[in-house]
Amino acid sequence: MVRRHVATPEVPVTLLDWQGVLFSAIKENVELLTGTRGEGDLASMAIVRGDISVRQVGAQSMNSINTSHNLTPVAFSNCAPLDSFLDLRNDVQALANDVYNTRRALDLLIRNITGA
Repeated sequence: MVRRHVATPEVPVTLLDWQGVLFSAIKENVELLTGTRGEGDLASMAIVRGDISVRQVGAQSMNSINTSHNLTPVAFSNCAPLDSFLDLRNDVQALANDVYNTRRALDLLIRNITGA
């Protein structure tokens, strides 16, 4: 999106002292926010909705893990104990839940920024 800003006129010298200070500060802030003051790195320039172009993350494809497969016993000496398997399953489910919550928070943030 193209930014459009009208140049801010100079503050008249015929104002009272407090008016001149006030209007000079307002003018400087407007110029900084709109990027028209000539600030090299534009660190003070405002971000407007048109500056942001992102898409929402959307639905997560993994909702839960499934450990109810029909497992055929193999050489049990090469397998991890059941407790380790259950711990791994719980850790993967916790990770999936964290990713889900992160995606929801990110989508909410994107909706708020873009106004969608």
